[in-house]
Amino acid sequence: MTDVTGADDVLHTLFRSDQGGHEQVVLCQDRATGLKAVIAIHSTALGPALGGTRFYPYATEAEAVADALNLSRGMSYKNAMAGLDHGGGKAVIIGDPETIEASHKTDLLLAYGRFVASLGGRYVTACDVGTYVADMDVVARACQWTTGRSPENGGAGDSSVLTAFGVFQGMRASAQHLWGDPTLRGRKVGIAGVGKVGRHLVEHLLDDGAEVVITDVREESVRAITEQHPEVAVAADTEGLIRTEGLDIYAPCALGGALNDASVPVLTAKVVCGAANNQLAHPGVEKDLADRAILYAPDYVVNAGGVIQVADELNGFDFDRCKAKAAKIFDTTLAIFARAKEDGIPPAAAADRIAEQRMAEARQH
Repeated sequence: MTDVTGADDVLHTLFRSDQGGHEQVVLCQDRATGLKAVIAIHSTALGPALGGTRFYPYATEAEAVADALNLSRGMSYKNAMAGLDHGGGKAVIIGDPETIEASHKTDLLLAYGRFVASLGGRYVTACDVGTYVADMDVVARACQWTTGRSPENGGAGDSSVLTAFGVFQGMRASAQHLWGDPTLRGRKVGIAGVGKVGRHLVEHLLDDGAEVVITDVREESVRAITEQHPEVAVAADTEGLIRTEGLDIYAPCALGGALNDASVPVLTAKVVCGAANNQLAHPGVEKDLADRAILYAPDYVVNAGGVIQVADELNGFDFDRCKAKAAKIFDTTLAIFARAKEDGIPPAAAADRIAEQRMAEARQH
């Protein structure tokens, strides 16, 4: 008899909870390669679901499903706020990409690509944590609905460049709203996570005259920054970073859940604006931030530069066109702050309302 322990928890989340509402969830297994993956399609109201593939060593299968559900829902809101004609989807592959041999990884990604292809275009995949441009080139060999590929294979290349640019625009908008000037000059900005996106964000901030403090669990990532920019300060860990005296802006750029019951009470920053997805650990954190007069720039709004890029790739990539779209994150962020003030709600709730309105209008047509 098949053991379905935990299945009811998944079904409850999918069908009956506030975090549910997904159109389709596909559990993928390929015994030959050992592939275990989850593809979650939250909404196709605005068009085919678009979202990246996360490759991560989840502790349990239930944790992987929960992450796919949360991330795909976030993509619906992100794509709606970015003005894209795409719904939200996300996939997760269970495993550690750092420990898999290259040939085995290729076979596994091809198997994954075949599962994505079986959806017939309802879901378009791209890069996320643990997957890279080269991986999407492999997936594309088995699936035409793949973006985030290399320029040599008809793609746009690294989407983290425009992700960082968009986050920077969100920071500029936050500075405009809070301090009346869209510059980070003289502001102290703390970045937790200086990997694919964070390292580009450091460059934007230094160019704008900001004082930068960084931390990362990978020593080599920190060293790569400090060797090139010795003026950048280093905090021992995220706990130390968020308590840094005189911090103006905190930028979570690693994994989600950075804003929680432990971190929010000790945050010294006046603004939170970063690239990580799902920064709010649970509902209510956005109110805790507002109660402490900390301005929160909704993550899925400011980190949309990457999805703007990969969506554009589907129509023949043009970097300048994408950068112009990503620059509009500045105006979108300001509009959210204005809506939040007008409605007397936190910015995260204001962003949700605007995104939900766009999706609802699309369903009526």
